[in-house]
This record gives sequence, C-alpha cells and structure tokens, in this order.
Amino acid sequence: MTLLRRVIRVLSAFLLVTFVGTMGYRLLGFGYLDALYQTVTTITTVGFREVHPLSPTGQVFTMALILFGAGTVFYMFGVLLEALIEGHVHQHLERRRMDHRIQRLHGHVIVCGWGRVGHSTAQYLSGLGKSIVVVDRDPQRLENLEFPYILGDVTDDAVLEAAGIRHAQALIAALDSDADNVYVTLSSRALRNDLIIIARARTESSKSKLLRAGANRAVNPQLIGGRRMAAFALQPNVAEFLDVVMHDENLEFRIEEIEIGPDSPLLDPQCRRSRPRDTAGALVLAIRTGDGRFIANPHGDTRLRTGTILIALGTEPQLDAIRDNARTAGRAS
Repeated sequence: MTLLRRVIRVLSAFLLVTFVGTMGYRLLGFGYLDALYQTVTTITTVGFREVHPLSPTGQVFTMALILFGAGTVFYMFGVLLEALIEGHVHQHLERRRMDHRIQRLHGHVIVCGWGRVGHSTAQYLSGLGKSIVVVDRDPQRLENLEFPYILGDVTDDAVLEAAGIRHAQALIAALDSDADNVYVTLSSRALRNDLIIIARARTESSKSKLLRAGANRAVNPQLIGGRRMAAFALQPNVAEFLDVVMHDENLEFRIEEIEIGPDSPLLDPQCRRSRPRDTAGALVLAIRTGDGRFIANPHGDTRLRTGTILIALGTEPQLDAIRDNARTAGRAS
C-alpha cells in the first residue's frame, strides 16, 4: 500500500470514529457541540472533564471509544509524521542526487526556460546524444521532467553555477522575454568567455542587443519558421531534404561541421590539393574560413588552414574518417 493511500485511509478512519462517537453521545442526551467536544477529548486522551455525568451505559461506551478511537488517533499521527518526514527526506535526497549528477556532467547543454522552444531544443539535442540540464523558475513546468533540472531564477549566477556552466559546452537562452535573455547572456558570458551561447530573440530589434551582450547567435523562431514554410512552398524537395538530413536520426546520411586541427594531415603541403570536396568519400558542401567567410562547393586547390570548418555530407563512417583526418572532434550541426 502506498503512503498516500495509508494517509487517506487513516484520515477516513479518524473521521468515522469521530462521527460514531458524536452520534453515540447524542443518543446519551448530549447536544451536538457537547457530543463532539466529549468525543475529541476522549479519543485524544486529553480528558479535561466530562461535559455531563455519565450513566453506566455512557461509561461503557466511553471506554470502548477510548480503545478504538485513541488507537486510531495515535496511528493517524504516526502515518502523518511518516509522510511528512519521508516527503522531505526523499525530496532532499533526490535533489542531492541530481546535483551530483549535474556536477559530473561535462560538455552538456544548459537550456534556460522550459517552454515550447526550450522543450523542442532539448528533445532534438537529446536525440543526438547530448546531455541536457534544464533551468526554470516555474515548478509546475518541471514536474515529471526526464532531464536533470535546476529550479530557480536563471538570472542568478548561483543558479547558473549549479547548472554546471563551468563545464558546459553550450547554453540555450529560451526565456519568455528578450530582457531576461539579454540578462542571462550577459551573466553567462561573464562566467565563461568560451561558452557557446544561443539566445532566443522574440523581435528582430533585440537580435543586435543579444549579440552585443555576448551571444554567438540570436535566433528568432517565428522568423525561421516563416522562412521554412516559404521554402516548402517554393522548393519543397530541397527544403525536405535539408530537413531530413538535419533532424532525422534514422537517416544514413548526415550533415556535420568538422574543424581542422593544427596537426591535421590535411594541412600538409602535399595534401592541400587533395580534393576537399570528396574527402574520405564524403561530400564537402562548403568550408568556412577563419575570418568567417563561406566558400561553397570548394574546388581541388582550396587551401585548408588551422581552424577552417568543413561542412560535410556523408555517412557516419565517412564523417568519422574526416574527423580522424582533421584530428579534432566534430560537432553535429
């Protein structure tokens, strides 16, 4: 029997004993209030006084009420105390276990704000195998959450520290207001200069503020959603192909970005003409240079430098081969 059922049953038993005692004293000639008072003082063994002198029948009834009622009351107090202690202890232990779990994470993503945007982001990242920590100030949003979470105001640096910002890979600021997202971005950038910060922008005018606050990217979900809808209307096959390779975990092909490391054999002078477009059997769709320029459909004599980003399409083994050659860890786009 669960603790909740035990509490419900013992409370029901207490109410039943109180009702029976009150009705019994009513039959012995007590008024309603006197009967209830006599019942409560009897079953709680307080015994201040008898409201009215008791006949032999009343004395027998009182003794029976003490035996059954006092036992019920003591058992009820025990169950309620157990429920109170067990609830607090369980909550405390669960919080400690979750805090330890978060502190052991490295390279995880902190999702600030558990609304529709935060939920969708976390589900996609989780599908890619990333560890997630959710932060929100509303306890109702965090009920039955499958991810580790921190209940608190994310604009507080202590909350960000508790979420493991010191060893996180990225932070997603998906709060309801642009002002909160700007504040979180400022706080996060102050705590970690190398942290990847992606902030939600509800309006186009706030994107520049978020970027100045330190966000790597400011994203307007409504704008992106509208553009995707337009793309599906004008070029449905292109849009669907990109949608599938970016978000379908069951597809054989994927698009990933891979950074060229300082010790990569691709930097060897003899390899600079090694046709980067079909490296390791995968197709290099574009490269991004160190100064942020994109070169689409790179030709065979494109020079690769340390920090160059390859944007490649291929199977997982092909992408693994490129990562091995690049001597750096790839990040799923």
